[in-house]
Amino acid sequence: MKKYIKIMRIDHWIKQMFILPGCFFAYFFMKESFVVDIHLVIRLITGFLGTCFITSANYVINEWLDAKFDRFHPTKKNRSVVTNDMSVKVVIAMYIVLTMCGFVLGYFTSFPFLCMVIWLWMMGILYNVQPMRTKDIPILDVLSESVNNAIRLLMGWFLISSDTIPPCSIVLGYCMGGAFLMATKRYAEYRMINNPEVAGKYRKSFQFYSEKSLLLSSFFYAMTSVFFTGVFLIKYRIELVLLIPALIGLFCLYFWISFKEDSAVQKPEKLYREKGLMLYVLLFIVLFIVLMTVNIPQLDNLMSNELIRIR
Repeated sequence: MKKYIKIMRIDHWIKQMFILPGCFFAYFFMKESFVVDIHLVIRLITGFLGTCFITSANYVINEWLDAKFDRFHPTKKNRSVVTNDMSVKVVIAMYIVLTMCGFVLGYFTSFPFLCMVIWLWMMGILYNVQPMRTKDIPILDVLSESVNNAIRLLMGWFLISSDTIPPCSIVLGYCMGGAFLMATKRYAEYRMINNPEVAGKYRKSFQFYSEKSLLLSSFFYAMTSVFFTGVFLIKYRIELVLLIPALIGLFCLYFWISFKEDSAVQKPEKLYREKGLMLYVLLFIVLFIVLMTVNIPQLDNLMSNELIRIR
């Protein structure tokens, strides 16, 4: 069963860490009534596991339906589905079991969380299955995958608060941040393959892309993400406006990593190997915590509608 377990991509479960910012933002708004108890711990456990099972279900159909295309990729041609004779019945059974486990755990977490689990599952179908198969449609291939980022943010929020929804500005900022990550990943892949014809056979949307268009789209998504995130930060915590330059620097560092040969950007679950990036993220988190706890009254002038008069 090793080859079947492999296509669940359990090593990708680390990506569920993207749920945590949603938890933190919910805590920021609900901290007056926030209580840590056994029910919260159970919700966190069932929520994270449920999300992991649903993403594994999506990975299973992704690998199965992409097998004929992955053989054109320099490294994905070594995936289990491509190199092994796997039973379609076993793959379907795995998909059903993983899906049901995700739904059951989502149900026991909360109703809003279950809705997000179902939405995440549906995005896997839209992304991989004909006739829609959004991964073959340029622009939509990136945007449909970036929606998963917004879903994860909402999941984190609903783990803490099941009767409110987060501000749309941070949801859009998080979604566009995901679009930046996906577009940069496409750029790194396209650049590594270094053959437009082969790239088009591996991913149909690559037939409409070029290195320049992918790079420019990544830049657009990064700017859009910073804009919406900035709106959120200024509106709800003015001190966090000082975090914007660091956020822009994070995007720039990620761009730089994408230029490397066989860049880790192609496999986000391997980014922990980029020590410079990990150090930067750690410092970014420290700065974020400091700005969340320290009040800077002088920044209140940024929220004033009055003009500053000089003599």
